[in-house]
Amino acid sequence: MPMSPEFERRLYPVVDRIAAHFGTPFHLYDEAGIRATGEAVKDAFRGVPEGFREYFAVKALPNPRILQVMRALGFGFDCSSVPELLLSRRVGARGEDLMFTSNNTAAFEFEAALADGGAILNLDDIRLVPKVPRFPELISFRYNPGPRRTGNAIIGNPVEAKYGVAHDQIVEAYRRAIARGARRFGLHTMVVSNERNHRFMVQTVEMLLDLMAWVSGELDIRFEFMNMGGGLGIPYRPEDEPLDLAALGREAAERIDRFRERHGWAPRLFMESGRYMTGPHGVLVTRVINRKEIYRTYVGVDACMSALMRPGMYGAYHHITVPGKRDLPPAETVDVVGSLCENNDKFAIQRALPPLEEGDLLVIHDTGAHGHAMGFNYNGRLRPKELLLRADGAVELIRREETVEDHFATLRFAPDVWTP
Repeated sequence: MPMSPEFERRLYPVVDRIAAHFGTPFHLYDEAGIRATGEAVKDAFRGVPEGFREYFAVKALPNPRILQVMRALGFGFDCSSVPELLLSRRVGARGEDLMFTSNNTAAFEFEAALADGGAILNLDDIRLVPKVPRFPELISFRYNPGPRRTGNAIIGNPVEAKYGVAHDQIVEAYRRAIARGARRFGLHTMVVSNERNHRFMVQTVEMLLDLMAWVSGELDIRFEFMNMGGGLGIPYRPEDEPLDLAALGREAAERIDRFRERHGWAPRLFMESGRYMTGPHGVLVTRVINRKEIYRTYVGVDACMSALMRPGMYGAYHHITVPGKRDLPPAETVDVVGSLCENNDKFAIQRALPPLEEGDLLVIHDTGAHGHAMGFNYNGRLRPKELLLRADGAVELIRREETVEDHFATLRFAPDVWTP
């Protein structure tokens, strides 16, 4: 199921009181579920010979309380912007706790990554080598395999992707880095997103190991780590099969162990999951405020696409349940919609649900990653609050809702005008 039975047992008996206290809509995250997934990930990769570390993809859920949970699990942070770096440093991450993987990177972003204890630079382009102002001893490159691999429906064909260093550039990229003073090396790739077939991820590990053997042979270097990227998928639909995490960890460890037997050394294994870590442990709670009967039945709620854009942007499925009517069978087919002036502002299209009335609470599942984080302010709609259902059962406000004052904060009603 998209939302675990344990999460439902923790949330549903109190969701009415939470909504009455904080008001709707809100994203709510389950601390106990996030911690359990983190421990499961560490356990699955415990057999990796040289060690394993998860670098949580901050873009998925950039909230300091969530990052504190990740840090307590021993995880680092994958960052792609200066604010994500600063947010991670606010919870104590420094140096090799941080992986800075950016693209089309400006000079000030490199300066920020190298400041305040630094970060692992994971360069996206061979032409960035001379643009790094102070070249670090440890460097990594993001590899794009091009036609040597296929992506999946979400991330697309690697040949068409803007990311990464091409196969025929990769040796030269490391050669140029060495010329600038690099002495320690890592290798990264990211070829799928929301992939639930663990064999595809194992193939990524194999691809990186083969590439490392080639590059190390050409340049007489050894790699300290390989980063298989993120992309581990979650079952958004009740009928979806989950990723076999244990098999992924076991088979990845086997491949790395064989590499060590052949070459006398092996890299550490890094991963940068976001969705897998927090996606199933978040929900968007919203209230029915209107019913409209025209050519279809539309159930209007007090959240809109500015709080969860995945259905409108990707046509993504998010499961919906009605806590107060869990024992009632589906009785009508409706579109669940928000108030944005866009016809794709829909959380569900022709979805069979129990009979819905104004005042009912709906729980939209799997919003713990790329939910609030992808919010926007079109139509002047304001993003909702975020809550944390703590392991002790208390509920903590971890981000207040936006206000009109927030929305107007960057406007200048008496503008500063430059004239030629």
